Amino acid sequence: MMILPRSSSDQSSASFDLLVRPVQKWIWQQGWDELRDIQEKSISILLKGGDTIIAAATAGGKTEAAFLPLLSKISKIEGSSSFRILYISPLKALINDQFRRLESLCADLEIPVHRWHGDGSSSKKAKALKKPDGVLLITPESLEASFVLRGHEIPRLFDGLEAVVIDEIHAFIGSDRGVQLQSQLYRLENAVGRRIDRIGLSATLGDMKLAADHLRPGYAEDVNILVSTSDTQELKVQLRGYVGDPPKNQNDEDSVKPSITPRNERAIAEHMFDALRGKNNLVFAGSRENVEKYADLLANLCKKRRVPEEFFAHHSNLSKPHREFVEGRLKQTTQPTTAVCTSTLELGIDIGEIDTIAQIDAPSSVASLRQRLGRSGRRKGKPAVLRLYVNERNIDANSHPLDCLRMGLVHAIAVVELLLEGWCEPPDERAVDLSTLVHQLLSIIAEKGGVRAKEAYRLLCEHGAFARIPSRLFAEILRAVGREGIELIEQSPDGTLLLGRQGERIVSNYKFYAVFHTPEEYRVVANGKTLGTLPTSLLLIPGRLIIFAGRRWEIVNVRDREKILEVKAAVG
Repeated sequence: MMILPRSSSDQSSASFDLLVRPVQKWIWQQGWDELRDIQEKSISILLKGGDTIIAAATAGGKTEAAFLPLLSKISKIEGSSSFRILYISPLKALINDQFRRLESLCADLEIPVHRWHGDGSSSKKAKALKKPDGVLLITPESLEASFVLRGHEIPRLFDGLEAVVIDEIHAFIGSDRGVQLQSQLYRLENAVGRRIDRIGLSATLGDMKLAADHLRPGYAEDVNILVSTSDTQELKVQLRGYVGDPPKNQNDEDSVKPSITPRNERAIAEHMFDALRGKNNLVFAGSRENVEKYADLLANLCKKRRVPEEFFAHHSNLSKPHREFVEGRLKQTTQPTTAVCTSTLELGIDIGEIDTIAQIDAPSSVASLRQRLGRSGRRKGKPAVLRLYVNERNIDANSHPLDCLRMGLVHAIAVVELLLEGWCEPPDERAVDLSTLVHQLLSIIAEKGGVRAKEAYRLLCEHGAFARIPSRLFAEILRAVGREGIELIEQSPDGTLLLGRQGERIVSNYKFYAVFHTPEEYRVVANGKTLGTLPTSLLLIPGRLIIFAGRRWEIVNVRDREKILEVKAAVG
């Protein structure tokens, strides 16, 4: 593993000169006075080739650090008949954002850019399959679908692939999805018969060695580590604690009954309203329920004080048009906008300049807070601003000792202090999940139409993502999933592993492509317009009031067969 030093000014001009003329022209058109330090470091390294991790703060120029040299490299290759750069993202929204950014960069180079995910155009996908070239932007799930549905075409589509760029690589480390991606990358290299450069991009990485080992398992020492050493920005932090309603005294008829909205939540909403109004901000509220609650409180404060509405909910269950509406307002400078969100706006989607990051209760990790804070203070000379709100229980003589310790406040202080020290959690490399191994086994059988047990072990375990699985355990797994009543696989007389009756049923469903669980959801519809989706964990009955998209609704009808929830605007 090689950690490279910061570039000097001499190296700076040399790095720029290594880029092809159209890329240099694009840099001039952006009005850049100089390249970022992470871009200076990456250009010569990526032009030379090799696995690399690029780590820099949010909006620190990581995407350009990878694509400026990679596009310069592939622009010199003539007669392309396959995709040249594969960009893998954890989010469809991030793919859409990067597509817009890369289109302008690739225009003068005459390099096509294709986005490939569930919401993409079928006609454009068909065109890309017919004549693969340039840059392909894709999610792990869509890549899995490509293996399953057109496995025989994989060598043709990726034969000339120069590099794989994995964005937000920290989002994959230690997850089933990350192991799935590791397996996919090895299967891809096996299909084209050679090693392909892997470039991981991240704003938050704790242990670089673990990250390097995730990028290229077993070969971490060969991975280039490029870390931005640009000057740290000024940070302004305000930490505020709020106490909830006192416990109700069952024996005191005159005791004050707590309101439906606890006083601490009302107080937090009122302070955010006064502190954030008139600017562009992000409020990370944690759960989807909290997002809806605080978005509703803030929207009602706008109504009560008769000012324009500028607080909007943003989470993954909301409809795509609503999310894009909020993101579009954030990018504008004419309308102040605050998005109350889950982690949906934590990753690197371009939402313009953000004044303040508000966080309700401490996040689960320093890495998450660091990622979110990178959204603020992006203009030169402007500080990043963090407002951290902590909810605590009311304490009395009967309170539990843990409540008296104010653990929420202690947690918040600890997270801020660790942030200031520059500490970050190392990636969590968990034990191998055998269900992901079985998933990839079924995918390989579907890709190849059948596979020998020895070949499956080589692809998955011997050199693949499941290197810790011994051959004995692999054989036991094969016998278990082929057992009568399970029937995920079966074996033909010549020893070839095939999909069993249950295996065929599972693989033929589109949900197979994802290794994460997707709960059953109802589509929320008001006046024929889809607002988003709602998990079925709630009791859904006509007449019930819900908060969704930061608004109050009454359930009018529940259509169980179509999984549709009809609602109308409500006040209560």
